Amino acid sequence: MSEQNEVNLPPKYDPVAVEKGRYDYWLEGKFFEAERNTEKEPFTIVIPPPNVTGKLHIGHAWDTTLQDILTRFKRMQGYDVLYLPGMDHAGIATQAKVEAKLREEGVSRYDLGRDNFLKKAWDWKEEYAGFIREQWAKIGLGLDYSRERFTLDEGLSEAVKEVFVKLYEKGLIYRGEYIINWDPATKTALSDIEVIYKDVQGHFYHMKYPLVDGSGHIEVATTRPETMLGDTCVAVHPEDDRYKHLIGKKVKLPIVGREIEIVADDYVDMEFGSGAVKITPAHDPNDFQIGNRHNLERILVMNEDGTMNENAGKYQGMDRFDCRKQLVKDLQEEGILFKIEDHMHSVGHSERSGAVVEPYLSTQWFVDMQPLADAAVELQNKSDNEKVHFVPDRFEKTYLRWMENIRDWCISRQLWWGHRIPAWYHKETGEMYVGKEAPKDSENWEQDQDVLDTWFSSALWPFSTLNWPNKEDKDFQHFFPTSVLVTGYDIIFFWVARMIFQSKEFNDERPFKDVLIHGLVRDAEGRKMSKSLGNGVDPMEVIDKYGADSLRYFLATGSSPGQDLRFHLEKVESTWNFVNKIWNASRFALMNMDDLKYEAIDLTGKKSVADQWILTRLNETIEQVTRQIEKYDFGEAGRYLYNFIWDDFCDWYIEMAKLPLYGEDEEAKLTTRSILAHVLDQIMRMLHPFMPFVTEEIWQQLPHEGETIVKAAWPTVDKNVSYPASAEMMNQLVSIIRSVRNIRAEVDTPMSKEIPILIQTSDDHVKQQLEENRIYLDRFCNPSELTIDTTIDIPEKAMSAVVTGAEIYLPLEGLIDIDKELARLQEEIDKLNKEVERVDKKLANEGFVSKAPSQVVEAEKEKQKDYINKREKVQARMDELKK
Repeated sequence: MSEQNEVNLPPKYDPVAVEKGRYDYWLEGKFFEAERNTEKEPFTIVIPPPNVTGKLHIGHAWDTTLQDILTRFKRMQGYDVLYLPGMDHAGIATQAKVEAKLREEGVSRYDLGRDNFLKKAWDWKEEYAGFIREQWAKIGLGLDYSRERFTLDEGLSEAVKEVFVKLYEKGLIYRGEYIINWDPATKTALSDIEVIYKDVQGHFYHMKYPLVDGSGHIEVATTRPETMLGDTCVAVHPEDDRYKHLIGKKVKLPIVGREIEIVADDYVDMEFGSGAVKITPAHDPNDFQIGNRHNLERILVMNEDGTMNENAGKYQGMDRFDCRKQLVKDLQEEGILFKIEDHMHSVGHSERSGAVVEPYLSTQWFVDMQPLADAAVELQNKSDNEKVHFVPDRFEKTYLRWMENIRDWCISRQLWWGHRIPAWYHKETGEMYVGKEAPKDSENWEQDQDVLDTWFSSALWPFSTLNWPNKEDKDFQHFFPTSVLVTGYDIIFFWVARMIFQSKEFNDERPFKDVLIHGLVRDAEGRKMSKSLGNGVDPMEVIDKYGADSLRYFLATGSSPGQDLRFHLEKVESTWNFVNKIWNASRFALMNMDDLKYEAIDLTGKKSVADQWILTRLNETIEQVTRQIEKYDFGEAGRYLYNFIWDDFCDWYIEMAKLPLYGEDEEAKLTTRSILAHVLDQIMRMLHPFMPFVTEEIWQQLPHEGETIVKAAWPTVDKNVSYPASAEMMNQLVSIIRSVRNIRAEVDTPMSKEIPILIQTSDDHVKQQLEENRIYLDRFCNPSELTIDTTIDIPEKAMSAVVTGAEIYLPLEGLIDIDKELARLQEEIDKLNKEVERVDKKLANEGFVSKAPSQVVEAEKEKQKDYINKREKVQARMDELKK
C-alpha cells in the first residue's frame, strides 16, 4: 500500500526524468518473468527475432509496441504471460556486414579461415545484441530475459538438426542439381522469396543460327545473349508448320561452333517472337526442364562471382555484363545479330546485396514442399480451435494462395555464418551420411561446407525457443502453442507460412492461435522509408525528444489492423500534449487527496450527478477498451481512452469536483476524493499497456495495493456504480453549458461577465432535474439571474440554443446582431435538415429495418424524433426574431 504524504509529481511532465531507471526497477523486481503457473491460463508471444545486423528501426518499434501492449494487458488480466525475447543470426546479412568490416581492416574471411571468421561473427553478434537490448529497454518491452534465445544457440541448433534429419529420412529433404537463384555478389543461393523483381529497361537481341546443312537459318531472340555460349539446342512447337521440317536438324552455335539440335517441345509459345527458342539448361529454369525432357547437356558458362568461365572460350574471365557488350559487338560483325529491340522486363535482384540475380545451375539442398504445404493448407480447414486465425482475415487468402502454388525450397547457402548442414561425405568413397552427429570415424569424413537458409531455423522459432524437441519440457508443455504472432504483411511468405508448416509437421498443431498482421511504416507522404530517400526515422531519437510513451501511443493508435502507418512527428508531439494533460490532471487529483489511504477509498457515500456520471462513463470506457484490445483494434481502444480522459475526466469531472473539494461538506469531500482516486487508478491501469512509464510513475503515488502497476489487475465493469439516468442528466447539463459558452463566444461576452439566462424545459421532470443541479449551471454559466421553467416569457431580442429537452435564451439587448443570429439559426436548421434526411433514408431502407437489431432501429427512430423536435423549435425561434 502507498504511504505517500506529498505530491512528488513535478509541475511539468518530463519524459526523460519519468522514464529514467524505471525499466531497471521492473527487471530487478522480475515482474516480466513468466511463472509457469499451471493454474493460470498461459499467454505467449515470441518476439519476431530482429537481425543482429544493426539497430532497430521504426518498424521494429511499431511491431514490438503492439506485442508489448498485448502482453501487459493479458498479464493484468491474470494470465501467465511469457513474452520471449530473441534475435536472429541473419546469415547472408550478418556475414556481409562482418566481411565489409574485415575489408576495411585489409583482410578477407579466407585469410582468417572458417573458425577465426566465425569468432569475428560472434563478436559482432554480441556487440549488436547489446545495442538491441538497450533499445528494447528504451521502448519499455516487458520481456522475460531469463528465457532469451538466439537462432544459433546450442538448443536451437539441436532443433534444427532434428528437423533436417527427420525431413531427410522422410524423403522431404533432398540434394540435387537444379537451376537456383544465385547472388554473384555474396556468392550464395537465394530462395525465390529472397529475390526482388524490378522493371529494368533492357533489350531483345535477335539472332540467326545457321543450319548445318547450309539450307538457311532459324531466328531466335534473347535478353541475355551471354548465355548463348551454353546453348544445347533450339526448341520449336511440334505443331508449328513453319518449323516441322526442321525438327531433328542441327544448327551451328555462333561464336562457339558447337552443333546443336532443333527439338520439338510443347512449352514453346508459337505466337511469341519467332516461335523458336534457344535453350540453355544451365542458366534458365524453364530451359532446365526442357533439357531434362530431351536429355540435354547442361553447360555452365559462368563462375560463382558472375565472371565467365572456361566454357565461355575467349570471353573467359570477363564480367557477365562486359561479356554481353563484347559478344553483341562480335555477333553484329559476323552478321548473326541482326536486330536489337528496346525491351522493358522484370529482372530479379538480391534482397540483401542488390546484385542482379543469375539463374544458375548448382548442386543444392531442397525441401520437397508439396506434402508440407498440403498439410498446412488442410489445417486451415479445421475448427476454430485448431486453425490459425489471421487478423484481418483477408490475409489468410494471401497465405493460402502462396501455399497452393508452392515450389521446392532451396535451403542451402554458400556461407560460413549459419547452421552448418548436418551431412558428411566420405573422403575416399564419396558416400553421403546425414545425421545429428558426425560419423564415429569422423577423420574419414568431411562435413558439407554449406549452411542452411536463415529462414530454416526461424521457421522453428515458436517451438524451438521453448526447448523443443524435448516435448516433455515444462515450458513447452505450458506455453505452446503460442497465443499471437504480431508481424508485417511483407513476411507472410518468408516466415509465417514456414512456421505454420513446420509446426504442423513436427507438432501436429498450429504454432500460434492468431496472426496479427500490420502494414509498413511510411513517411508523412506515404512513401516507403529508405536510405536513398533519406526519410527514415530513428525511434530512439524520437524517444529522446518526446518519450517512449508518446511514441508508443502514436504507433499503437495511428492505424487499423493490416494497414500501413504514416509517420507524422506532429502527431507524436500531439500525444506528448495528451500525456502532459494526464500529468496535470493527476497532479491536481493528488494535491487534493489529503493523504487518502487505499483502505479509506469509499464509493458508497452520497454522490452528485457528476460523480455518478463519471463512474458510469468509466464503466462504459472499461467495456469498450477491453473489447477493442481483444479485437486487436488498438486505434479504437485509444480513441475511447482519449475521449474519456481528455473530455470527460479532465475537462468536465475535475472542474466539477472542485465544487465539493473547495466546499465545507466533509462527507462530499471524502466521496469526491475517493472517486478521483478510483477513476484515476482505473485510467492508469487502462493506459498502462500503451504508456507503461508515465502510468507507473503516477500510479505509484496514488493510494494503491501491490508493488507495481505491471502486476495490477485490469479494470472490470462494476455494475454497482452504474447510473444511466445520471449520465443522461449530465449530458444535458454539459449540452446547456456548452451552448451558453458558444453563444457568449459568438457575441464576444466573456465568462466573467454575468448575464441573465433563461431555460425553458420540455416538461416538469427536466425542470426538476435542472433545478436540483443548478449549482453546475451557476458555476459554469455565470448567470446574473437563472430562470428554469416549463413556460417562460421569451425575450424579443436574445441569443438562443436548442438542446434535448430544453431551449436556452440569453437576452443580450444591445449586443446581438439580429441578422447574424438569423444566419446562425439558419445554419442550425440546415444541419438538422441533413440529419433528418439521413435518418429518414435509413428508416426507409427495408434492408436496414429488417436486418438491424430492434434496439438499433429504435435508437434511430428516437434520433428522428429528437432532430425534428429541435428543428421545429429553431424554426419557431427564427419566426419570432423576424417579427
